Amino acid sequence: MGHKYYTMLLSSFEAFLKSLKTKSLFDVAMSMRDFTPIDLSTHNSELNKINVSSPEDLEQFIWNALRTHNANVAFGGYLEKRAIYQRSTYFNQTNPETERNIHLGLDLWIEANTAIFAPLSGTIHSFKNNTNYGDYGPTIVLKHHIEEFEFYTLYGHLSLESIEDLEVGVEVNQGEQIATLGTAGVNGDYPPHLHFQIIKDIQGFVGDYPGVCSQKDLEFYRENCPDPNYLLKINRGQ
Repeated sequence: MGHKYYTMLLSSFEAFLKSLKTKSLFDVAMSMRDFTPIDLSTHNSELNKINVSSPEDLEQFIWNALRTHNANVAFGGYLEKRAIYQRSTYFNQTNPETERNIHLGLDLWIEANTAIFAPLSGTIHSFKNNTNYGDYGPTIVLKHHIEEFEFYTLYGHLSLESIEDLEVGVEVNQGEQIATLGTAGVNGDYPPHLHFQIIKDIQGFVGDYPGVCSQKDLEFYRENCPDPNYLLKINRGQ
C-alpha cells in the first residue's frame, strides 16, 4: 500500500473519529470548566524547578495547577516530548534518536479511585498488569467495530480491582463503568491519572501497546495512534 493511499485512509479515519458521539470518561456531571490543560513537556521551564522523577513532586505540581485553575482534571500530553521517562531504563536509551520520550496518548490527571466509563460501545479485547517501572500498571484495551472501521482504545494506570474477573470478548456498553484509577503503588509509580489512547492497528499486542515512542518511530505512531481528543472532544477550560 502506497504512503499516499495510507495517508488518505488515515484522514478518512480521523474524520470518522471526529464524527462519533461519545460519552464522558468521567462523571457526566462534569463540564468543560472542570478541565484545565497542563504542559509536562521539556519546553515547560517550570518543570526545571522540581524533580520530575519523583511522583510526589510531580503530583504536587499537577495539584497546584488544578487549584490555580479551579479545575478537577488536568489534561494533555499528546505527542508531548517529556523528560519524566528518563528515570526508567524501560524507556531511557543513550541514543536520543531511539530514546522513548514522546507521549502517544492523552493523560487525564485526577484523583485515584475515580470511576472510568466507556466513551464508546465495544468488547474487551485484552487486559494486563504491566509491571515494568514507569509502565501502565493495570490496563484494559477495548475493541470497537463501527461502520467500516475497526480500532482500539487503551486505558492505562488503573486499579488492580479493575482487571479482576474480566473476560475477553465481553460486550461493553457506551457509558458503562469499566474501571477505577490506581494509586502510584500500582500504576507504574505515577501520580494518579488515566492514559487514554486510540490505536488503529494493535499489531498483536495483548493488554498493552506502546504509549511512548522515539523520534525515529514517530511518523508511524502518529499515524497509528491519532489524537485521542478526536473522540474525547475536551476543550480548554474557561
